[in-house]
Amino acid sequence: MGDRKTKKTMPWVIIMKRELSAYFTSPVAYIVGAIFILLSGIFFFNTFFLMGRAELRGFFELLPIFFSFLIPALTMRIFSEEKKSGTMETLVTLPVKTADIVWGKYMAVLVSTLVMIAPTLFYVVTCVLFASSGIDAGPVLGGYFGSILLASAFSAIGIFCSAITRNQIVAFLLSLSICLFLTFVMVFAIFLPGFMVPAATFVSAQGHFRSIARGILDSRDILYFISVSAAFYVLTVNVLDNERKG
Repeated sequence: MGDRKTKKTMPWVIIMKRELSAYFTSPVAYIVGAIFILLSGIFFFNTFFLMGRAELRGFFELLPIFFSFLIPALTMRIFSEEKKSGTMETLVTLPVKTADIVWGKYMAVLVSTLVMIAPTLFYVVTCVLFASSGIDAGPVLGGYFGSILLASAFSAIGIFCSAITRNQIVAFLLSLSICLFLTFVMVFAIFLPGFMVPAATFVSAQGHFRSIARGILDSRDILYFISVSAAFYVLTVNVLDNERKG
C-alpha cells in the first residue's frame, strides 16, 4: 500500500520540487520576497513606533493588496516561460496526468508564498514582547489562516493566467487585474445598483479575508476561497488538456 501511494503522489511532488528549485536559484523569488518584507515592514513598524500600537491589523488589512501584485509576479512564468522556451511540449508528452502537472506547479507557488510570509512572524514576536496589554491571539491566528487561503486563491488565478498565454507580462497583467478586482470590488459597490451589491460583496476577496482576519471563522468565507482556488485550478487543467489534445 505504501509503495502504491508513493507512486501516485510522486509525479506532482517531482514537479513541485523542480519548480521550487527553479524559484530559489533565480533572483525572482528573492526580489519579490524582499519587496514584500520591505513594504509590510514599513507599514507594521509605522503603526508600531509612530502610532504606538502593537498590533498586526494594519498588516493584514493591506495583505490582499500586496498579494495582488506579488503573487502574479511569482506565477507569471510558471507556464508562460515553458511555452515560450518550448519545454511545455516536452512536459505535456510525458506520461503524467495534466492534473499532476498543474497541482505540482500550484503547490510550488503556494509554498513559495508561505516562505515569503514566514518572516512576518517576527512582527508577532515583536507584539508579544512589547504589547503592554498582551496580544489577542484570535485575530493573529485568523489573519495567518486567512493569508494561506488568500494565497491559495490568488496562486490558482496566477497559474491559470500563465497557462493561457506565452507572454509573461500579459500573464502578470491578467492575474493582477483579476486579483485587484477581487480585492477592490466591494469598495466600488456603493456605485452599483442596489440589487448588485450582494453579488459584489460575495465575490470580494477582501471582504472574506477581513472576516477571517478578525478571528471569525465562517464556513462561507472558507468555502469562498476553496471555491475560487478549485475553479481556477480546474480551468487551468482544462486549458492544458485542450492543448494536449490539439
